[in-house]
Amino acid sequence: MPIVKYPRTVDPLWYEWDRKAQKCGLRHTVYAVNGDRYTGEWLDNLKHGKGTQTWKRTGAIYSGDWKFGKRDGYGTYSLPDPITKDYKKVYSGWWKNDKMWGYGIKFYSDMEYYEGEWAVGKRSGWGRMYYKDGSIYEGQWSEDKPSGQGMFRLKNENRYEGSWKDGKRHGPGKFIYLDTGQLYEGYWVADIPRCGTMIDFGRDEAPAPTQYPIPKVELADPEGVLENAIVLLENAEEANSQPQKER
Repeated sequence: MPIVKYPRTVDPLWYEWDRKAQKCGLRHTVYAVNGDRYTGEWLDNLKHGKGTQTWKRTGAIYSGDWKFGKRDGYGTYSLPDPITKDYKKVYSGWWKNDKMWGYGIKFYSDMEYYEGEWAVGKRSGWGRMYYKDGSIYEGQWSEDKPSGQGMFRLKNENRYEGSWKDGKRHGPGKFIYLDTGQLYEGYWVADIPRCGTMIDFGRDEAPAPTQYPIPKVELADPEGVLENAIVLLENAEEANSQPQKER
């Protein structure tokens, strides 16, 4: 009985080369065509786990967690100083989908930094910003700007406490002048105090009190007058915010 022999199938060599090229688990440094390099863990040819990425064009380094090719988890991003070439930390904290997300600290300069919550790469939630002039803002943020309730303290300890909107004092708030021993409390619109009351506050302990104390308000109902003024302001704001064709 004749025997039929079939030729053995041999896979092309590139099959084996491709199998060996698949990146999974901990690997040595892998270089990209543009000179970027990555050392760390992989999963299905994507950076996944712990790893360090260096970008050739900027010299930036990220070291931390990765998830399916994107920075995700806890990590630190640093840039080289243009003069000394020493690496300076820019951001250290949590990431999500390749953006700063969660709690972290970002350094804008040697004297200016922010610590607090982030969302989609922007300051969002609670946070504290230290400015290079010595002032500090602590409170709520939205879309990278102070929005909500917060306190802004100047270098001389004078401070504003109250509502913010789009980075400006907006709504009810009070400004404490510790240097002169006075307190202004009222309503603000786009960083401008529109209506309120000014009284002496800690005048005896103030380092530079005004020459004369503020006289008492002679109105029969000063609080009622202030409340009515605030209502008028709010109504005017609401009317101005409506589209022109709806008026």
